[in-house]
Amino acid sequence: MSLQGMMRTSTSGMNAQASRLSSISDNIANSATTGYKGSSVSFSDLVLSSTGGNYASGSVNAITSYAISEQGALTSTTSATDLAIKGSGFFVVKDSGGSIFLTRDGSFKIDSSGELVNSSGFTLMGYSSTDGSAAIVNGFSGLVPVKATQSGLQATASTAGIVNANLDSRATAVTTPVTPRDIGANPASTVNDVKYTSSTSVVTYDSLGNAVQLDLYYTKTADNTWQVTAFNHADANAGSGSFPYSSGPIESAAVNLVFDPTTGKLDPSSDKQISIPIPGGQTVTLDMSTTTQFAYKFGVSSAKVDGNAPSTISSVSIGQTGKISAVYANGTTKDLYQIVLAKVQSPDNLTPVSGNAFSLSDAAGTVVVGFGGDSNFGTINSNQLEQSNVDVATQLTDMIESQRSYTANSKAFQTASDLMDVLVNLKR
Repeated sequence: MSLQGMMRTSTSGMNAQASRLSSISDNIANSATTGYKGSSVSFSDLVLSSTGGNYASGSVNAITSYAISEQGALTSTTSATDLAIKGSGFFVVKDSGGSIFLTRDGSFKIDSSGELVNSSGFTLMGYSSTDGSAAIVNGFSGLVPVKATQSGLQATASTAGIVNANLDSRATAVTTPVTPRDIGANPASTVNDVKYTSSTSVVTYDSLGNAVQLDLYYTKTADNTWQVTAFNHADANAGSGSFPYSSGPIESAAVNLVFDPTTGKLDPSSDKQISIPIPGGQTVTLDMSTTTQFAYKFGVSSAKVDGNAPSTISSVSIGQTGKISAVYANGTTKDLYQIVLAKVQSPDNLTPVSGNAFSLSDAAGTVVVGFGGDSNFGTINSNQLEQSNVDVATQLTDMIESQRSYTANSKAFQTASDLMDVLVNLKR
């Protein structure tokens, strides 16, 4: 073993321990960084061949690795746009230059344009709700910046609904003089003679968000047979709030509910819905398939119609699948965006970049894109953040070990240097 070789080996040892100390320093500095993944340095020896009984000292290589696949602890926050992934997926983000990266840092805030941007300045990516719910699994095509706000008022026209009612089987059939459906074929003087069995009303909305009240009349015309007729409440008599209406029934065709006399449920041959044109040009279809006929007083157990009046956004909610929905002041919701998650076969081989993010690499494997809750992607938790996976106590222990190793290598270097001085002094 030559003294020069001894000095080179000791130098490589000090450099290797310096790399480990640098890694430890980074880990401790980022122990409170959201979604940070700790690094570690391992060592590999480089052996040189020894000949003629002379030992040739080698060196040590420092190999850096990252615990990217290791889950950090989740902590609660008060911000709905703080997001944490419980599982193996990554948020897909882009920088100001448009380059795509992956990250676990979900500390997103709404910027001046309404986009979700994390603490490192990366913009969250996803699909607009108008682009459907299917992900392009093998790439980032179609992704757009995710926004968590929507300005202005929102009104939705009604198109469908359901009315669950029970019709009293004990009621007497109405045959004369006029049923609500007959009014369209009779002179206005007969409307005071209209007979029906039961009635109820539902509220729908036109395309401008105006409320349109529909009055529904149920008339038993024969055993196990009922006629359903709809009127626009705006046409009702001001005094009675009912008949006489200024115009006739508004359903597009006669609707007859026919019941099985033994089960009290609709017969397969029965009509099961009523289509009602309303102002604004749209038609509302009410599902009546669950209507029953039992020997019990008339009653509506539930009625629900889509659509809503104009309303402002009161809050934004983010579900575990990554779906971002606007919650309006009137209680209705509207889907805005769908956050996507990405995964690779070997996440520990992703390449770290500044900003607590990762770029793709061949060693990491092919990227796959999906949604929260899908297989192996994990779930997205709102009001939570993922902490660093660094254990400070372990880092301090490793620091002491590296310090001792560095000192020992420096002593070996000093010894070789002293011996070199002895050789130089022999000539003197």
